[in-house]
Amino acid sequence: MPFSLGELLVVTLIIHMIDTFAYAVRLNSVKTGQFALSVTLFNLFYLISLVAHTIQAPLIGSLIDSSLSQSIDPLPQLRRLILAATAGTFAGILFMPTFLQFFHRAVFNLERAGSVPAIVREAVKIRSPGRLLHYFTLPSKKMVRNLPFQKIPKELIALNALVTGIYTVGGMSAYYAAILVPEGHRLAAAASAGFLNTSANIIFMLFVDPKSSIITDQALRGNRPYADVKALVVFLMSAKLLGTFLGQLLLVPLAQAIAAFYL
Repeated sequence: MPFSLGELLVVTLIIHMIDTFAYAVRLNSVKTGQFALSVTLFNLFYLISLVAHTIQAPLIGSLIDSSLSQSIDPLPQLRRLILAATAGTFAGILFMPTFLQFFHRAVFNLERAGSVPAIVREAVKIRSPGRLLHYFTLPSKKMVRNLPFQKIPKELIALNALVTGIYTVGGMSAYYAAILVPEGHRLAAAASAGFLNTSANIIFMLFVDPKSSIITDQALRGNRPYADVKALVVFLMSAKLLGTFLGQLLLVPLAQAIAAFYL
């Protein structure tokens, strides 16, 4: 193989950890009122996720090619990738309070410095371990105690879990379907990843993002308390974690559905 499975696992973990950190934008924008700056700064982190996505797809394709050439079933390795997605999401949740503190400070520095390169130079400066540990914060019951979860639409949990499940295994299911179809249809089956991911994005844009944005915008205008947004983010992160587990169940059925189209 031209790569190690460990490298692919790390790439997958990074993608889902950064995707989880995206919820920090909602929290910081409401807390500080700096929505545009928060989005601008997070785009820097999102670029890392995009690079990881670009690397991940051909690596999965290489994994499938290797499995075909060796006549072995890649399913166990694909399931390990989904576990890496779960681990990345869990790491994002675990380090969210710490990331939020760094992100809040970085947004402040961006406003002061006026450019992303300036805050990047500051971020890479060597800091004392004590200062780094000062920002380290683990999630606690106190952070979620008394949050108004009853104000958040419960269907967001199921929908975000479904979106995450499809998004997590879309590419993997399409590539796995390439093994289940005749040789003349393997490229077409593998290309179906775009259809699955687009379907997940449509569900997100039509049903999840509008309701989440309404809650965030109302909080930005002062019509809802900050606690509502915290409850929303806790729900969305929890649903994202559940979605990676759901991906384990969706992997093979989605691949079989794609394969059935070409049989």
